[in-house]
Amino acid sequence: MPKRVLQGTVVSDKGDKTVVVKVERRFTHPLFKKTVRRTKNYHAHDEGNVFKVGDEVLIQESKPISKTKSWVVLEKSGQA
Repeated sequence: MPKRVLQGTVVSDKGDKTVVVKVERRFTHPLFKKTVRRTKNYHAHDEGNVFKVGDEVLIQESKPISKTKSWVVLEKSGQA
């Protein structure tokens, strides 16, 4: 089964080898037919402590690395 890849913005880089990435998803509300934005934070593994707050990044699902961390940062996204 392919691993999910999500795009988001780094909101925290305080942890060692860890960044917090805010991912926004948009969908149409089933009753009101309006576009709704929902955000969720993911802890992602950043081996070299390369990524900083504000960077647009791609994260990929992986096996659990710690209690809260089961995503890995792939690369900086093209949009900045």
